[in-house]
Amino acid sequence: MTNHLSSETQLPASVAQPGYDRSELRPGILHFGLGAFHRAHQGIYTQRALESEFGPWGIVAVNLRSPEPVDALAAQDGLYSITVRDSDGDTSEVIGATVDWLCAATDRERVLAYLASPFIHVVTLTVSEKAYGLHPTNCGLDEAHPAVSNDLANPKAPVGAIGYLVAGLASRRDKGMRPFTVLCCDNLPSNGKVVKRLVLDMAERRDPELAKWIAEEVTFPSSMVDRIVPAATDDTRTRAKSLLGVDDALALDTEPFMQWVIEDEFVSGRPAWEAGGALFVENVEPYEKMKLRLLNGSHTMIAHLGLLKGLECVRDVMAVPEFVAMTRDHMRAAAATLDPVPGIDLDHYMDQLIERFSNRAIAHRNIQIAMDSSQKLPQRIFSPAMDALANRSDGASFARVIGLWIAALIRFKDCNDPRRDELLAAAETADPKDYTASFVAIDGLIPPSLAQSRSWRNLVNAEVAKWL
Repeated sequence: MTNHLSSETQLPASVAQPGYDRSELRPGILHFGLGAFHRAHQGIYTQRALESEFGPWGIVAVNLRSPEPVDALAAQDGLYSITVRDSDGDTSEVIGATVDWLCAATDRERVLAYLASPFIHVVTLTVSEKAYGLHPTNCGLDEAHPAVSNDLANPKAPVGAIGYLVAGLASRRDKGMRPFTVLCCDNLPSNGKVVKRLVLDMAERRDPELAKWIAEEVTFPSSMVDRIVPAATDDTRTRAKSLLGVDDALALDTEPFMQWVIEDEFVSGRPAWEAGGALFVENVEPYEKMKLRLLNGSHTMIAHLGLLKGLECVRDVMAVPEFVAMTRDHMRAAAATLDPVPGIDLDHYMDQLIERFSNRAIAHRNIQIAMDSSQKLPQRIFSPAMDALANRSDGASFARVIGLWIAALIRFKDCNDPRRDELLAAAETADPKDYTASFVAIDGLIPPSLAQSRSWRNLVNAEVAKWL
């Protein structure tokens, strides 16, 4: 008997376990991005689907670079646990939907072989916004992105997500096979359309006929995903051990709430994800915009408030009544930029968000949320700000968020961001007479309509000044 989670572990009756025979499970999904969010979201939806309608929908989990989660999953026979935490206590479940695990950096050929296999029907992705190689201004491929430049030069030896998708689809076309569906689960607006555009761009440069085949045969449904999943800590793993009776290197804490809205456009079948509560729709954009602007936009504001006030987690910020009021104000401003969302009461949704952010059992660190802000601000803050100005609002709440972000850059002189050098140079040279000027000068950072609005920039400057 091992002292870590494995297929031999005798789990307590209080721990939920896969309700299907894992020995009969066969691969049908390949997933890029073996991170916390995938494990606590898509992994659970797939487990529910298998429990409802068993089929060949096991997940082949691929991490693009780091072998650590792959090695941990291998040591645990593909099992990991999720602890759902709220005021009612903790409940644990072991997830077993993963059937194979690979690190692309060390096992490229096996990844490519899976992509070319007829039993892979869906390829899903949670690789983070920055991993797609999206150009900040023209929204095409950024040839300066290391993965994009490699994959354009070495199409048969990809290292990036888009390169792998193109290589896999090229193999299937060459073999006369049906393609797989590409399902993006990252926080990009119209994420399916974005990924399709990038794939077609790369394919066109490789072979125009391949690009034509992809455009005609492959589907790229957009999706909206939602669940708060903090990065795991020693406390997370200690808590999991107390519930499981053994160590789990991949243990995660999460909240009770989870949501997945998906455009129902699959070229060769899909799991019954609706068994876990997934909603299949014709157009995901209203839901996506709602989540990006209300949840993610508020998260960005809360995270930078927390950094500036020395508060570690979202729950700490939400323990301050003044900051709760600011969060509600921001949500109302964001809601005013939205079209109606089918089946959603926005007031109730906003109340739910406040409750979720205030969950004392969830330790979601502000520094984690603040990572990669330059990649997140366009869809979370800049887009609704432009809509607000177009509707003759002053966009003050969105200016506040940008002011908090700039203030944090200037005060701390550091950030975890793909554009770190440019941002810190702008922070270093920021002029107190116009803090925004050095940031406006960064190519593709602040949209022209906002950069040209003197009144909006004055609101940003006033907010920066409050915090310095």
